[in-house]
Amino acid sequence: MKRRILSRRSTIVAIILSFALFLSACTGSSSKEGDQEKTIKVMLDWVPNTNHTGLYVAQEKGYFADEGLTVEIATPAETSANQLVGAGKADFGISSQEYVIQARANKVPIVSIAAMMQHNTSGFAAPKGKGISSPKDFVGKTYGGWGTPIENAFIRTVLKMEGISVKNVEDKVKIVNMGESDFFAATKRNVDFAWIYYGWTGIEAELRKEPLDILYLKDLDPVLDFYTPTFITHEKMIDQDPETVKKMLRAVSKGYEYAIKHPEEAADILLKAAPETDPKLVKASQKWMSPRYQGEADRWGEQKEKVWTDFSQWMQEHGLVEQEIEPKKAYTNDFLPK
Repeated sequence: MKRRILSRRSTIVAIILSFALFLSACTGSSSKEGDQEKTIKVMLDWVPNTNHTGLYVAQEKGYFADEGLTVEIATPAETSANQLVGAGKADFGISSQEYVIQARANKVPIVSIAAMMQHNTSGFAAPKGKGISSPKDFVGKTYGGWGTPIENAFIRTVLKMEGISVKNVEDKVKIVNMGESDFFAATKRNVDFAWIYYGWTGIEAELRKEPLDILYLKDLDPVLDFYTPTFITHEKMIDQDPETVKKMLRAVSKGYEYAIKHPEEAADILLKAAPETDPKLVKASQKWMSPRYQGEADRWGEQKEKVWTDFSQWMQEHGLVEQEIEPKKAYTNDFLPK
């Protein structure tokens, strides 16, 4: 008898549920596909740091979930974010303007959809006492780098600004590969100066009470005030799933806006995601970085055509790309929240 009653109840419930689903399908108010969260993979350019804080805030605060997105934030192993996004193995990634230009020159259709910082915060740094206060002081000194052509081009450009014209940088500056050494270890041995990002290594120097002389690239030559880092995706994602790109940038923008207004809380969120990171460094770096995410721009992520055009030309002039690219196709502001 109980089984019969339960059976009848089950039948009635099934009919009611079927009718409700039918009405829902007719009105379009809900659908199985619409209720499912979309899984997204974001590939970082390095280990988690204060360049990436807005992503972790968006994850912790539920901004991704609010947009119906389940987001995995991954760190690269041997392959770069540019390669993974370019190959369609990651949906979004962290890159830099020079890498986007190089990729597009090699027919890899990645696109910068947001500038994560408004200005280039990198520069040539040397410990006080090395006697490097201007590019002319590079002559006869040892530069520690990673052997990339763009580093040589930077040095050549800033030497030229001082009236020192060179075809081969190594005629004037000794260049060594720092390998696995960090800035502090290298400059205590055989390196006089190196290219650093002040928001991380510079802040670490402050905490270590090791004063630096730093020559910011943007101050040495305005053309070197390029976007680094940038948030990228693939042209296919833009063409085939623009709604997801919009949702992603709505959430990420909220994350960076929160980090701008609440640097201490944002630093705690980053530390929760990357507990192996030095808390003092993260908190000090975050305090320095937060006002620089948006800078003077009307909104976080905004990119200017002139920056893309000028830096693309500079890279071509210095032989860093063989093929000319169309700057307007390398970036877009179209998916940023209005």
